[in-house]
Amino acid sequence: MNDYPIRVGSMLFTMVDPEKGHEVEYNRWYERDHFYAGCMIGPWLFAGKRWVATKELKDLRFPRGDTPVASPVENGSYLAIYYVLEGKHGEHFAWAADQVVELYTNNRGFMHRRHAHTVLVERPSAHYRDDDPVPIELALDHPYKGLAVVAVDPADGVSDDDLSAHLHEIALPALMKDSGVASMVSWHYQDAGSGDTDKAPMDLGMPPGPPERHLQLFFLDDEPTEVWDRFRSYADDLAANKKGQVVFAAPFMPTIVGTDTYTDRLW
Repeated sequence: MNDYPIRVGSMLFTMVDPEKGHEVEYNRWYERDHFYAGCMIGPWLFAGKRWVATKELKDLRFPRGDTPVASPVENGSYLAIYYVLEGKHGEHFAWAADQVVELYTNNRGFMHRRHAHTVLVERPSAHYRDDDPVPIELALDHPYKGLAVVAVDPADGVSDDDLSAHLHEIALPALMKDSGVASMVSWHYQDAGSGDTDKAPMDLGMPPGPPERHLQLFFLDDEPTEVWDRFRSYADDLAANKKGQVVFAAPFMPTIVGTDTYTDRLW
């Protein structure tokens, strides 16, 4: 769907909570400093966006309890995602590893936060509702009303090829047809032993998942609450067909840049 040379190759996925009582302070630090100084000014990183989950949205997450992405499932009020140009992963994250140390050394960190799940992912694979869609590369700049994050593990004995075929031929078309779900990009975790996050000056929360897990991002034309039943049906379909299991599903809204909107609705 994208015939141009600007193609996403890897992504930073960072899901974080401010400590209670520090919501506004955290939001302003991240938005007005760290979003740029820690990520956007780096080489070959070409797009970024922040999302938020209010308590009402967190209550929709499933399965309940502890999950391999957030433990407990309510963890992770804010999500930031960043795209790195295809073929430039190593160059960007070599810069990023030193940059985060430089920022914290110069008192430009923020200690009153907890990472729920901060990971690097690669090997993107997209699926679209429309014949002429918004390419995934432009998704972070398009005014979508919501985002759904879904992690899918293959069922026992199901290969990645079999799961991918079922997703793209059956499950995803059923989810998206005549809906406000515009597109999906699926990722696989980078090997936890890669060394790209070794210099992080804080605990990064739940570790990367197994290589066979699909971490999916769905971009929504509608409010997340208006389409959430479709994601429950999607999970039921995967289980009924014995192809996979949804181990984490969470809706988010875009933050309203330059404001503290939603900081009083996280808990």
